[in-house]
Amino acid sequence: MRSFLITYFVTLSIFLNAQIGGTKAFKFLDIPMTSRAAANGGTNMGLWNTDIHSLHSNPALLNKYMTKQIALNYCNNVGDLNFGYAAYAHSLKEKGVIAGSLQFFDYGTFNGYDEFGTKTNNFKANDYSINFSYAKPFKDSSFNIGATFKTLISTYDVYQSFGNALDFGIVYRKTNFNASILVKNVGIVYKSYTTNSINDKLPTNLQLGFSYKLPKAPFRPFVTFDNLNNRNLKYISPIDTTGKTNVLVTDSRKLDSTGFQKFGVRFNSRFDGIMRHTIIGTEIVFSKNFNLQIAYNYRRQKEMTLPERRGVNGLSFGFHMNFKRFAFAYSFSKMAFPGNASIFSLTVKL
Repeated sequence: MRSFLITYFVTLSIFLNAQIGGTKAFKFLDIPMTSRAAANGGTNMGLWNTDIHSLHSNPALLNKYMTKQIALNYCNNVGDLNFGYAAYAHSLKEKGVIAGSLQFFDYGTFNGYDEFGTKTNNFKANDYSINFSYAKPFKDSSFNIGATFKTLISTYDVYQSFGNALDFGIVYRKTNFNASILVKNVGIVYKSYTTNSINDKLPTNLQLGFSYKLPKAPFRPFVTFDNLNNRNLKYISPIDTTGKTNVLVTDSRKLDSTGFQKFGVRFNSRFDGIMRHTIIGTEIVFSKNFNLQIAYNYRRQKEMTLPERRGVNGLSFGFHMNFKRFAFAYSFSKMAFPGNASIFSLTVKL
């Protein structure tokens, strides 16, 4: 049966509180649903471009060059789960740019059983987000602001949940440098699956991103700081009483009393905590019609590593090709052994 998948260091230290995991509703909103976002480690919120797929990562990236573009994305994910994203943008000239988009996550068909183990009817499970976006540059076109209003719908068999959320972002552009700040999924769940689930919360996320195009080289390195509103992103299994799922737990009997070793343990712990918020990577811009992306998500690598097999979890890469009337993109993300995710994207220019 298929399973449910469920500034800089100063800024980071300000926002660096409690552990996360299994406490939020509509967690599918955290999944990168476009190839460009996935190839860049989970988001491209700090990379200014003319590709409408960037709207999914940050509404402030929506600009007039995306007018009359249609975005189509599809992924057959781990365990034959399916998700997709579609969007269309239209310019209002000096009044800004608007866009509509839809993202879905299809968990497939499940076999139903009652509490006695007797087979009942099969059922489906799906999540949807219907979005409306608006963006506009300031009079000084160095800044672009944008917002996306989301209507959230979740249906698992006879159980349904509804909510609304808002994304708000600001992008600053100067020559080859971009800086972005984004608040995602701020809102409410106004109808839960059951009457007992009255405190469902959305996966609110504060992100900060920077990118810089090297003047005489084809590289555009970037860094994204994710989940700045959550101090501790380390996951320790609630059924683990020995702390073995915490990669930094060390047997105190093996430590000597030197200050250097104690400093090393504290440093490793602090470094690990900071890096779990950090995504690094680069886009290799060969021309305006072709580029490559590669990124490393440290938190994904830590969460997906098996004790007996580390692998290259957390790495992702992809490419984007432009043609006259359409564009094609592909991304590959190393999630876990042996699970991987590939996303195919198509842009149609009307």
